[in-house]
Amino acid sequence: MTELTSSPGLQLRAALPAGCEALLAPPVLELVAELERRFGPRRRELLAAREARQVRLDAGERPDFLPETAKIRAGDWSVAPLPADLMDRRVEITGPVDRKMIINALNSGAKVFMADLEDSNAPTWNNVVDGQRNLHDAVRRTIRFEDPARGKSYALNDETAVLMVRPRGWHLDEKHVTLGGQPISASLFDFAVFMANNAAELLARGSGPYFYLPKLESHLEARLWNDVITHVERALGLEVGVVKVTVLIETITAAFEMDEILFELRAHMAGLNCGRWDYIFSFIKRFRADPAFVLPDRGSVGMDRRFLASYSQLLIQTCHRRGAFAMGGMAAQIPIKGDAARNDAALAKVRADKRREAEDGHDGTWVAHPGLVAVALEEFERVLGARGVVNQLDVARDDVAITAADLLAVPEGEITEAGLRQNLGVGVRYLAAWLGGAGCVPINDLMEDAATAEISRTQVWQWVHHASVLADGRTVTPELVRGIQAEELAAIRAEVGDLAFAAGRFERAAEHFRRLIESTELAEFLTLAAYADL
Repeated sequence: MTELTSSPGLQLRAALPAGCEALLAPPVLELVAELERRFGPRRRELLAAREARQVRLDAGERPDFLPETAKIRAGDWSVAPLPADLMDRRVEITGPVDRKMIINALNSGAKVFMADLEDSNAPTWNNVVDGQRNLHDAVRRTIRFEDPARGKSYALNDETAVLMVRPRGWHLDEKHVTLGGQPISASLFDFAVFMANNAAELLARGSGPYFYLPKLESHLEARLWNDVITHVERALGLEVGVVKVTVLIETITAAFEMDEILFELRAHMAGLNCGRWDYIFSFIKRFRADPAFVLPDRGSVGMDRRFLASYSQLLIQTCHRRGAFAMGGMAAQIPIKGDAARNDAALAKVRADKRREAEDGHDGTWVAHPGLVAVALEEFERVLGARGVVNQLDVARDDVAITAADLLAVPEGEITEAGLRQNLGVGVRYLAAWLGGAGCVPINDLMEDAATAEISRTQVWQWVHHASVLADGRTVTPELVRGIQAEELAAIRAEVGDLAFAAGRFERAAEHFRRLIESTELAEFLTLAAYADL
């Protein structure tokens, strides 16, 4: 444990990975400490406001467009002009911040790479700090990776994707850095370390410090980010507004405040993104007390459902009215080797999803695997290329008239044993990988991250809590869930072998999952509950 004398009360509670010492030099840590002192109390107040709002939602309150901000929604304003290297965002690839992934993603042919310190990165201290080193090297184009097992060397191509970074959300702490004995905000840590090390270099290279901001629940949380960003720009001697952000609309409450979120961040705003998986998770979580909001099998809740289609179209309309990009959601499919039929079926799903987004008016989309970049780009080029444009900021979608009822429409459908098994199997497999330091895991031909695992976890909690009935007539009880989970564990053991199973992560993951499912109260985040174990 090291105390920084230049930043009284700030302590590093873990050793730095070799070669990372300069990343957390005293000036960097002083900026981290300053942000925590100045903005930490507001963050905690906003997290308390989330809890208070949940109490009201549990009592029957439902979100609506805010009357006190009606003038903002009706006003004639736009976000600040966008930089040239962000004007084409037709395909963005996302993934964790390990060295090989960063190189492959930047070389993938995507227009943007979102390097993820959040949902696809298990936040071990080594992952977080080494990820910052990898980003530092990528910005300077010195990043290399040697794979002795394959005899391959990886380096950046001459032409690469534009880099964006997703720090962790407001709800997460970084327990390895404390101020006054308390863990600091993981968001502030990630943002400050990246900015202090890379902002000037990015600007010197003709780009800029660009970010994705996750998990916002309100425009007040966006206001906090705007104040943090402005403070850091000034502290580093940068022009206010050089930082550009895209906000993920991945909570049901934020969907009712999209105009206001754009407004609060208008000097720094680049766009909004349909974070569809977290959005479904939020829909379940926020309306957890109401049996009328029980969702059917995860696999049946697609973007054609009214509540998802409505939020996607409202996002396009809202963004384009203000001169901001409207980004589509993640294609979770991955290429399937050795099975042409299954691979063709997976690619067909990706094509259909990206075609819908392009035709609806989105400016770009997300993929999770380099093998899907060309497929997604073809679908956007088919729509945009015919018009000779690289974005659709001119598509106003004035035909859209979304109401609160549209955003709150509960999809109908069956709850099946297969759906229950999928949730339990995916949840345990993902959490076991996360506890082992991997935050992004291919499972059953899909790329799973914390968001998709959260859907699995909250769905099972919802079904147990409300005694939902399966399509075959059985009630979902803790006993039924335990029995199926035991069968899934046995299947995992047969799949991975006794040696891998003996490490204990699958059993620890199953125990975490079981406790969370059987708890009277629905935990806010799976990752919060498991962070101490990690």
